[in-house]
Amino acid sequence: MTTLAERLGQAPDTKYVIISCDDLGSCHAANAGVFQAIRNGVATCASLMVPAPWARDAAMHALPTDDIGVHLTLNCEHEAYRFGPITHAPTLLSGEGGFPRTVDDLWEHADPAEVLRECRAQIERALAWGIDVTHLAPHLSVITLRPEFFDVYLELAVEFRLPIRLPSTISAERAGFPFRRLAQEEGIWFPDHFDHDWRAGSRERVYDAVRTLQPGVTEVHVQPALDTPEVRAITDAAELWIDDLALVTTDPTLRALLAESGATPIGYRTLRDAMRAD
Repeated sequence: MTTLAERLGQAPDTKYVIISCDDLGSCHAANAGVFQAIRNGVATCASLMVPAPWARDAAMHALPTDDIGVHLTLNCEHEAYRFGPITHAPTLLSGEGGFPRTVDDLWEHADPAEVLRECRAQIERALAWGIDVTHLAPHLSVITLRPEFFDVYLELAVEFRLPIRLPSTISAERAGFPFRRLAQEEGIWFPDHFDHDWRAGSRERVYDAVRTLQPGVTEVHVQPALDTPEVRAITDAAELWIDDLALVTTDPTLRALLAESGATPIGYRTLRDAMRAD
């Protein structure tokens, strides 16, 4: 497969790195942390959880220069902090209100037609709020690794002409279908390398990823959040989200590793614009 570096007109051994911030809109602490990360830190883009309570606030404070995609959201994994779909979607609700907590619960009950309607509405709402949507990135990869939901993902990427996040650390054999080849056949771009690791806390994972950057485009994700009582009440992982903010804004080790890597930082807007021109 030709690397994106070559499709961007560069030599095959050129390295690009996208440092993306997930969960913009999930809470006020995430909004403040993500905007710090992409405006004053080394992060290059973010993705917005449109159904989440603080998504509208994020959209109101987004700048035209901010590189923001849609974090297609069909799960709400928190114990006490709950939110749900923006469309009428009974199969996307848990028995206690809000989206299902777990991926398996969603996969067992979600109607693909409701998934398509909900995800399309999330993209359309972001556009209506004035977001210049640059990409799609599913929350917890729930619509990436099941064929009936991947069809939705790919249909929306084609419809809105957007690049997408796809894992490179999960094989087609493990997933049960050739998801990366299917996207390529539809002319949809995605990073060459993305580590599908959703554990909270990113420091060592990010260090390792930057130390071992391969030719092409590598995406590395983080979840930066400000240290506030709100975020500490939402999740036991708050300390790790707070550390993600320090990692991408004030950590000298990461900046040194990025400089040593020889990689060019980019956001998804670069991929989107080149894909649309291709």
